[in-house]
Amino acid sequence: MAKKTALITGASRGIGAAISLRLAEEGMNCVLVAREQAALQTLANKLSEKGCEVLTISCDVTDEHAVNGMVKQAVEHFGRIDVLVNCAGRGGGGITQNLSTDLWRDVINTNLNSMFYVTHAVLNHGKMSAGSNIINIASTGGKQGVIHGAPYSASKHGMVGFTKALGLELARNGSGITVNAVCPGFVETDMAKQVRTNYARLWQVDEAEAKRCIEERVPIGRYIEPDEVAAMVAYLTSPLAKGVTAQALNVCGGLGNY
Repeated sequence: MAKKTALITGASRGIGAAISLRLAEEGMNCVLVAREQAALQTLANKLSEKGCEVLTISCDVTDEHAVNGMVKQAVEHFGRIDVLVNCAGRGGGGITQNLSTDLWRDVINTNLNSMFYVTHAVLNHGKMSAGSNIINIASTGGKQGVIHGAPYSASKHGMVGFTKALGLELARNGSGITVNAVCPGFVETDMAKQVRTNYARLWQVDEAEAKRCIEERVPIGRYIEPDEVAAMVAYLTSPLAKGVTAQALNVCGGLGNY
């Protein structure tokens, strides 16, 4: 059988990089998408060692025109897209009254609008067929409010709502394409370090204390590792998950049980 092709946005680091590595281990070819070409190439070298054919594309996924070109380039190279993972995202927040409208727009564009642009382009040009999967990396912050994180929480709620609506739509039309969201809690990444810095400032404590306070909120008492999120994504691309669609699945150490 021909190898599946996975397209992963936000692939250059953190959760996106872990997902890319895991899907390569599952035997898929990978289209790695992010803004930083050098970081993409470093990851591509690692994936190639696993026997994975890799295409790297530098793309600003908040630019609808650039996204359409990126998806067409991927399809020209591999013939089709079987798995789409929308992982591009950013944090952002603060005291809502003091937020700039520029910050609000950038968080919504990066987390929510880009997911729509890429999904729309793949549905139109990706030649997806029955058994294909769309997986959106949302957050437990997409199911409950995040204090001092209104832009982030709003964007992730939008991702969860979009996932459920599209999943039902594609289930009803007989496409055979599943659509799910993965909702991590606190994951140990570069973005997590930035979040800790912001909370330390808001709480007027040092970063070590901010980390301790955050981990105290998690029932298992620690941050989730990116590989644990990637494992859920791999499951959702497997034949065992054919009956799973329009869901938002937590990987959060018990932080949310909804």
